[in-house]
Amino acid sequence: MTLEIDVRAAFTAAGADRFEVRADLSVPDGETLVVLGPSGSGKSLLLETVAGFHDHEGTISLAGRDLTDAPPEDRGLGFVFQDYALFPHATVRENVAFGGRYHDIRDPDDLLAEFGVSDLADRYPPTLSGGERQWVALARALAVRPDAFLLDEPLSALDVPTRQTLREVLTDVLADETAVYVTHNRTTARALADRVAVIRDGDIVQIGTPETVFERPESPFVARFTGANCLELDDGALAVSGGRLTFETEGVSAGTHLAIRPEHVELDPESPDFSAPVERVLHEEGRCLLALDVAGQGLDAYAPAPPKEKEVEVTLPHDRVTVLSE
Repeated sequence: MTLEIDVRAAFTAAGADRFEVRADLSVPDGETLVVLGPSGSGKSLLLETVAGFHDHEGTISLAGRDLTDAPPEDRGLGFVFQDYALFPHATVRENVAFGGRYHDIRDPDDLLAEFGVSDLADRYPPTLSGGERQWVALARALAVRPDAFLLDEPLSALDVPTRQTLREVLTDVLADETAVYVTHNRTTARALADRVAVIRDGDIVQIGTPETVFERPESPFVARFTGANCLELDDGALAVSGGRLTFETEGVSAGTHLAIRPEHVELDPESPDFSAPVERVLHEEGRCLLALDVAGQGLDAYAPAPPKEKEVEVTLPHDRVTVLSE
């Protein structure tokens, strides 16, 4: 079921400035759209507006049905909250069954069994771990047989192994479902998204497939936030040891930045572009992230092992470089 979103919503917290979010999005049937952005960019406000928790200008529709003025319980949306939003004095079974007061729901015990957590049915949320609470929150969203899912960073507070497990489960749960998932986590975005919408200060600044957004960012902000190197250029050239590297800037007005992902930076090639000192080595699982100094600018690159020398030879493949204007 296609979800159409064309909204403008505002929120003012006590003692804070007014904040607005604006979005014109279409989420086709069966697509997972991940809204990716930093804290305070408007991700949750956008999702809560679609869910019916905030007044707004514009329209929201699902499968052609106008939801603009519908209360949350009548929108046909399954919402998974970042903080779980479970009722502490109700059992797990009662939490999963909550939607039964508004809908014909799936059997809570069947859902808990599907997730392998039947043993939690008679327990209360305060006795559960973060991962267990998220299983319950997901089961509650599924119970109402929603027409589309809204997920507000449900994995952000979990430890790494639990996050990986639930990410795999969500990949299966959201397959062929219409969903909007908001997160600041790049790994989650790439794992779950059919398309990614990057949000900044309440506005969608780029939208496309994960490959397009991560490999071909359209602004320095998107490049940096999605984990790419973003280096300043001077007249289309990058200052390096021993000279300048020039990049094609045709079609880019005032090309001021060069973006390239760390995994595409080539180290110790046969014909290097330049050499760069190694400022720092960060050990990651199965590889190292090297922080290099390129004429006073930082450049990250991956290597299978720590370098033996304090300086490495570097090539920036031109077919992996994106030249950007500010």
